Amino acid sequence: MKIAISSDHGGNRLRQEIMQLLNELNVEYVDYGPDSDASVDYPDYASPVANGVASGEFDRGILICGTGIGMSIAANKVKGIRCALVHDVFSAKATRGHNDSNILAMGERVIGPGLAREIVATWLDTPFEGGRHERRIAKLAELEDK
Repeated sequence: MKIAISSDHGGNRLRQEIMQLLNELNVEYVDYGPDSDASVDYPDYASPVANGVASGEFDRGILICGTGIGMSIAANKVKGIRCALVHDVFSAKATRGHNDSNILAMGERVIGPGLAREIVATWLDTPFEGGRHERRIAKLAELEDK
């Protein structure tokens, strides 16, 4: 599995924590920054992750900002992206199993690093269930063409 990861300034510290987790799990990733805590615009950092996942360059992506809201909105503007804003383990499992989410968004100002690590580990480990959920994913794709 190959992951693209990025944040804005509000998620920089949590991104560092999640990259440490990815290293521990031996998950390959590409970090799109930023390199400091200086203020940046979240769409600029969501875009390369979302486009990389949509193109198939990456299997999944992880985006972090202060709340996760801006990053998730930006990512979901890209066709083929199903970015889920998650702040609990149950939702991480459900969004993979039911929604086949391909990008995970989280908020550094909303959750702590321990919970974030647990969410990411669960999200990475949970397969898409398929079955009845495939029909729903297809309907989401149809909405992108309207």
